[in-house]
Amino acid sequence: MHTLLLSASDPITPPTAANLIMNGQLVAIPTETVYGLGANGLDEEAVARIFEAKGRPQDNPLILHISGPEQMELFCHHIPQKAYDLAEKFWPGPLTIVLPARDIVPKRTTGGLSTVAVRCPDNAVTREIIRLSGVPIAAPSANISGKPSTTTAEHVLHDHDGKIAAVVDGGPCRVGVESTIVDLTEKRPRLLRPGGIGPEELIAVLGDLVVDKAVTAQIDKDEVVKAPGMKYRHYAPSEPVVIVSGSREAAARYIHAHFEPGDRVLCFEEELPLYAGCDPLSYGQEADVNTLSAGLFAALRELDDPKIHQVYARCPVGGGVAYAVQNRLKKAAAFHIVDAEAEL
Repeated sequence: MHTLLLSASDPITPPTAANLIMNGQLVAIPTETVYGLGANGLDEEAVARIFEAKGRPQDNPLILHISGPEQMELFCHHIPQKAYDLAEKFWPGPLTIVLPARDIVPKRTTGGLSTVAVRCPDNAVTREIIRLSGVPIAAPSANISGKPSTTTAEHVLHDHDGKIAAVVDGGPCRVGVESTIVDLTEKRPRLLRPGGIGPEELIAVLGDLVVDKAVTAQIDKDEVVKAPGMKYRHYAPSEPVVIVSGSREAAARYIHAHFEPGDRVLCFEEELPLYAGCDPLSYGQEADVNTLSAGLFAALRELDDPKIHQVYARCPVGGGVAYAVQNRLKKAAAFHIVDAEAEL
């Protein structure tokens, strides 16, 4: 198969991509978070192609991308007012809402569940593709399952060139980590995955929020999950990743003491001088967490190299987007964290 590279700035791109979607093909679409591997979310055969292309576990639910909040009622029922409140505040944007699914949504899309995750992406071209196709687009991140997510069209082509119909090139993703996911099907709203919308912002609208254990720890492989990114090791290069927490000085002492040839260091730009001789790679500035979220997956993909033995990673602290970066790095490290202060 020849994979088309379509420019988001070309007027013919939305109808071309929509036509491919309507014909059951896979199209990688840009969003503000990461690139998604899109298909008609109501077509079981098309959705099956997503799982096949990614090597994705069948029980890992997909997100339905819709063109506006008015479409929620087409695919969800018993929608609480809080869902509309969130949509009014954060859509289009990096927020996914889990709601009861209508029968029109195939079980293959929902991972066999009675709930479905929906969001309206903050990308005008992708929303136009959804509108023109006339169907919701199921779109997990467009990477090989378990590997670092795709934040550029080049990343997508690296993983899927010749395997999917087209890639819509919308440039680098602005947010750089997947959407926040909140579940509104229980008595209390539950955060299933942090992202571009922080817990503090959700609480300001919802008044309450429970943080699911999958956000802070690895969960059992047999557990049933309602959203992507909860159960399996995600976002990871092929080699082991170890997060080193603590002050800059303590972390640098620990890493220098344990560093061996073939290892790499993933750190903040401000810390690069501390790791001379350790082949450091910066993924952004600690003082500007948005650069960390935007640069994280590109850095993890650069580190996905069989010649590297181990990666020592530095992780930001705090809430908001920093909380999402923490989550992605901890998932990449399978929650292997060393407290450098305790090792002194």
